[in-house]
Amino acid sequence: MEPIRILNKSRHGLPGYSTPSSAGMDLRANVDEPVVIKPMEHVLVPTGLYMALPEGYEAQVRPRSGLALKYGVTVLNSPGTIDADYRGEIGVILVNLGHEDFVVRDGERIAQMVIARYEQAGFVGVETLDKTERGEGGFGHSGVL
Repeated sequence: MEPIRILNKSRHGLPGYSTPSSAGMDLRANVDEPVVIKPMEHVLVPTGLYMALPEGYEAQVRPRSGLALKYGVTVLNSPGTIDADYRGEIGVILVNLGHEDFVVRDGERIAQMVIARYEQAGFVGVETLDKTERGEGGFGHSGVL
C-alpha cells in the first residue's frame, strides 16, 4: 500500500503502530483544555489530523479496549468509517457508559484507527431470491445464543 498523505495540525506526532503486528494505530485527543464526559454523555473529540486515503481504502475508528474495560468509555458509532474522499478533521465520538465522569486530556490515546481495503457492490433488482436451509431465520433462529 502506498503511504497515506496526512496533514497534522495537532500538537502530537503522527499516528503509529505500537507493535509490529498491531492492526490499529492510536488516535490522540487534540484539545486546548480537558474535556469532561459525564456518565451517559457523548462528545466529539478532535484529533487535529486530516488525511487523504487512497481510493478503495477506508479508515475505521474503533474503541480502545483499556478505556472500555477500565472506565466504560467507548466509540459511539463503532466502527466509525472515514471515507477516501473525506478531507475534514478526524474526530472521535466518545461515549461514557461508566458511572463516573471521565476526563479527556490533550494527547491522551482515545481510539484506534484501522486502515482497510473495501469494494463497492452493485445491486440488481429481482423478483425472488434462491432458497437456503436458513431461509428467513434471523436472530436466535438456531436456538443457540
